[in-house]
Amino acid sequence: MTETIASRTVRSPAAAPVLSGLGLFTVLLAAALPLIDFFIVNVALPTIGKDLSASEAVLELVVAGYGVSYAVLLVLGGRLGDLFGRRRLFLGGMAAFGLTSLACGLAPTAWTLVAARIAQGAASAAMLPQVLATIQSATQGQRRAKAMGLYGATAGLAMVAGQILGGVLVAADIAGTGWRAVFLVNVPVVVIGLFLAAKVVPETRSQHPEPIDVPGTFLLGASLLALLVPLTEGRAAGWPLWTWLSLAAFPGLASAFYAVERRADRQGRTPLVPPSLLALTSLRRGLVMILPFAIGFSGFMFVIAVALQSGAGLGPVAAGLALVPLAVTFFLASLAGPRLVARYGTRVVTAGSVIQAVGLGLIVLAVWRSWPHLGFVELLPGAAVAGAGQALQLPIIFRIILSEVPAARAGVGAGVMVTTQQSALALGVATLGTLFLSLVPGMGMRDALATTLLAQLAGVVLTGLLSLRLPRTIG
Repeated sequence: MTETIASRTVRSPAAAPVLSGLGLFTVLLAAALPLIDFFIVNVALPTIGKDLSASEAVLELVVAGYGVSYAVLLVLGGRLGDLFGRRRLFLGGMAAFGLTSLACGLAPTAWTLVAARIAQGAASAAMLPQVLATIQSATQGQRRAKAMGLYGATAGLAMVAGQILGGVLVAADIAGTGWRAVFLVNVPVVVIGLFLAAKVVPETRSQHPEPIDVPGTFLLGASLLALLVPLTEGRAAGWPLWTWLSLAAFPGLASAFYAVERRADRQGRTPLVPPSLLALTSLRRGLVMILPFAIGFSGFMFVIAVALQSGAGLGPVAAGLALVPLAVTFFLASLAGPRLVARYGTRVVTAGSVIQAVGLGLIVLAVWRSWPHLGFVELLPGAAVAGAGQALQLPIIFRIILSEVPAARAGVGAGVMVTTQQSALALGVATLGTLFLSLVPGMGMRDALATTLLAQLAGVVLTGLLSLRLPRTIG
């Protein structure tokens, strides 16, 4: 058996796995599903609450249960792919995602839905790290740059499309399924994805498989739970004592995690997140940059959805369509990203932050001038400019983070990156969302929205300043 594994993992350059165009399409399809499902449920929550007689706190768990289990297990999912084979984990994770989506769509009670969403998040954590690890291991040079650009475009579009698609599906009420369609739509997509993946996604794995770091896995999970659960559940629960105790425990748990990982590294064992990986300048600086970007992105998506529906009186479809200009310009600008980076280097990220800041400024002006008559036309200039600016940041930051990660640790690198992104997405809803909802009673919807957008603008400025510390070229 050992000889068989060795023969599969030790390859000559001629036998190196190659990701075809159809293979890239397949893994990008899988990459879109978890991000779509993070956002697609937002517009369906009122209908879910009415149909299943769920309280606000339980509805928060429908969102938080998915996001937290997803974030907590991502690094472990990357390690398992390195150990057992990324294609195998990809297929298993995708199949589990389809089954758990079916369970969500058929859930008879609110608590059954919460349990199915937690399982769906775990399935996403098994599937998604294999996407980036496969791209890193089965592409080279310009093909890798193009693939990473497309991954970034897919990620950005998925986050916007989730909210749009959710509104359309709930309003369409296909065959009387109502909110259930936002989950059931995944099932045929997964069937197609599994068929394609079995044929066109190559198997890759680390040439030196590393065992699971049980203490590190436990402490990382505990750290993320201590931070994300109170932030996502605190507002709905009324900020009880346990939320503050949990937040107070986070620094200690995070410090213990780092100490355990550093000790394992020094003793020659294999930590879950090797400190040597964090020593890579490109990865470390890229991760720091992705925090304010993702916090602002998810916070904006949540706040604008609430404001357009509860304040401007738009339906879920109209509220979603107001974001179409952002999605279109994001896609078009992200396609140009690799060529711009080849010519101008990482200063494209700096330019992207400036462009996004201008777009946000235009949106704030539209809110002040047009409220409550705010819709597609009023948001068009700002959304279009902001989308282009975001596209010149996110795909390139992804590429920067993974540029120096060895192929043998591609799964770990991908897991660390996506965990940071997912945690920041959850933080964005918790922080900017809480700020917005807290300001509404005293300031009114218009001023609360404008103030929250200005807070996001500060995050965009921070991203731009951090980008100045990046190396001019990407390896």
